Amino acid sequence: MTVCRGTVGAAARRRVVAAVAALLWAVAAPAHALPGFAEVRAAHRPSDLTLLDRRGEPIQTLRVDDHVRRLPWVPLEDMSPALLRAIVVSEDRRFWEHGGIDWRAVAASAWANVWNTRTRGASTLTMQLAGLIDAGLARPPGGRSVPQKLDQAWTALQLERHWRKSEILEAYLNSVPLRGELVGIGALAQTLFGKHASGLDEQEAALAAVLVRAPNAAPRSVAQRACGLLKELQQSCVGVEALVQTALVRPGGMPLGEQLAPHFARRVLDPHGPARQRSTLDAGLQRFAIAALRTQLAELSGRQVEDGAIVVLDNASGEVLAWVGANGATSAAAQVDGVLARRQPGSTIKPFVYALAFEQRLITPASLLDDSPAQLGTAQGLYLPQNYDRDFKGWVSARSALGSSLNVPAVRVGAMLGPDTLFERLTAYGLAPVESAGYHGFALALGSADVTLLALTNAYRTLANGGLYAPPVLDGKAAPKRRVATAAAVALVTDILADNNARALTFGLDSQLATRGFAAVKTGTSKDLRDNWCIGFTDRYTVGVWIGNASGAAMHAVSGVSGAAPLWHALVTRLHAQRPSRAPAAPPGVLRRAIRFEGVAEPPRDELFLAGTEQIVWRAQAPAGSQRRFGIANPRDGSLFALDPDIPPRAQQIVFEGESGRWVLDGKPLGRGESVSWAPWPGRHRLQLLARDGREIDAVRFEVRGAAVRPPGSGR
Repeated sequence: MTVCRGTVGAAARRRVVAAVAALLWAVAAPAHALPGFAEVRAAHRPSDLTLLDRRGEPIQTLRVDDHVRRLPWVPLEDMSPALLRAIVVSEDRRFWEHGGIDWRAVAASAWANVWNTRTRGASTLTMQLAGLIDAGLARPPGGRSVPQKLDQAWTALQLERHWRKSEILEAYLNSVPLRGELVGIGALAQTLFGKHASGLDEQEAALAAVLVRAPNAAPRSVAQRACGLLKELQQSCVGVEALVQTALVRPGGMPLGEQLAPHFARRVLDPHGPARQRSTLDAGLQRFAIAALRTQLAELSGRQVEDGAIVVLDNASGEVLAWVGANGATSAAAQVDGVLARRQPGSTIKPFVYALAFEQRLITPASLLDDSPAQLGTAQGLYLPQNYDRDFKGWVSARSALGSSLNVPAVRVGAMLGPDTLFERLTAYGLAPVESAGYHGFALALGSADVTLLALTNAYRTLANGGLYAPPVLDGKAAPKRRVATAAAVALVTDILADNNARALTFGLDSQLATRGFAAVKTGTSKDLRDNWCIGFTDRYTVGVWIGNASGAAMHAVSGVSGAAPLWHALVTRLHAQRPSRAPAAPPGVLRRAIRFEGVAEPPRDELFLAGTEQIVWRAQAPAGSQRRFGIANPRDGSLFALDPDIPPRAQQIVFEGESGRWVLDGKPLGRGESVSWAPWPGRHRLQLLARDGREIDAVRFEVRGAAVRPPGSGR
């Protein structure tokens, strides 16, 4: 018997279509309520959230779901026309014509099953979308049963009745699973091709389209299928294999989108919030801060400096305008947030010491302080503060002592206040020292208590606001301000920190701390050159900079003025490029008087005072270090010296002082005069002071604890 397949086949296909349609209407359950397009779009949950700056510009993309990679919804108009064409041709070439079910494809598929021929199947894009948005219609591992297929087809018909074709295609391309963990064309485009869906060319679009059907196929198979699709689209296949190799070896877990503020984003992004969340950051300033940090670290590359951090606060609102926790891929500790890591602040703590002393009227900016070797008794032994340059200036005014960052005067002022009082005030500024006041003792005045860059910068913002404290604003919600220091005392400290002449003793007149407009600024370096700071404020902003090593390793020959200050200066210059900063007006209770000094190397000047503390002439009772001494003045009998292993031995020499004579330690001569220096060595020692005729004038015993290496030739 001879059968004409062309004639019989067409009739048979029509009968198959009629039978399938009848079965569909007879078996399919009544359609349940389907979500609308707007509901599906609103329910789209990206795995990566986008942080926006204060003006709505994307500044950081942060992944919050490790199980799937799904980026923000991509509108159809933001997709490449080549992609839309490739998807339709590959998956559903009559998509724009059918009403949800391609009856011709259904008939061809059913008839092919009779004759055991292979076809592309009858599932339309609309039917596939039904399985993506309705969990009950999702394809099970063993394939759908006949009732499930009928339910899927019925749902597709309902989608076509209530949704526009463009909405169906848009929802499908944002919901379809692709290679590996990737879902949606946005994630695929950025992960495989490093571009947005709008920029896909014909070959990239073909590759994306064939991955819909075989997401995890081998690269060779993907290339063959992509080439076949390109031929259907009448496009060239040249370069497809190279494109496939490049695209499919890129890791799916790579960071996507903008990567300007990862540390800040991890702190403020709500993982359950919307896909795009606005922040207080300024994108332009953030980019500038990142670039400036990398430039400065490149300048310091030969001095064993690897890391840095920056934070910029708005004085009035407290909002964070820039937050750079690390310098990115060039750092060995890029995940460590330098803005929140605790470190010793060094001399940047001194303004708070002097502000409290001014407030308690213990000193004024004109008060003379003795910058000479000092040994202060503590429960643990003697504390010997040293200046950074190992030099002593004699009698200096409090203005010069703070401006030039002299250590010994700061410790003397801290001793007037007492560790407990100073600790309480530092806590009020939000610095939150971890250890107790007794633990730090007199060293608290030199920044021995660890703080974060954020807390320290905000404490300087408190000075900028005249002593009114409020925590920094990270999420747009400001807390009420509270007074922690008097406005008058803060005004005195602010005036000193902005006085370039007051810094001249240590920093000279031409340093990175001098700016075009008003700026109050202070540098600091922690012990053993581990941390380097520069914190300061203008009339509108407070800028904090830290330079160092996240590992805690010491830097080589880096001070505050050479390490962090150039970066601070660049930021302040950028912030006030359009309008110079203006100095604040003096608050009530602050007077300005002309003063002069007698017997001290400081010129006449106009000085600020708290009302009632003003004085015209200032003189020292005697030149520093010139008092008549009898016997051994330092050390005292029974003194205990504790060596710090983090400070180089040459910076921990003990100065023996007293009446002029010949000094002998443990029976070995050290030298002659009123003082000699000795590199300490652990153990118990006996010190003698002998007259010219060999007579013993005085003798004391003391102990040194700790480990040190005696440098060569350190007898004096």
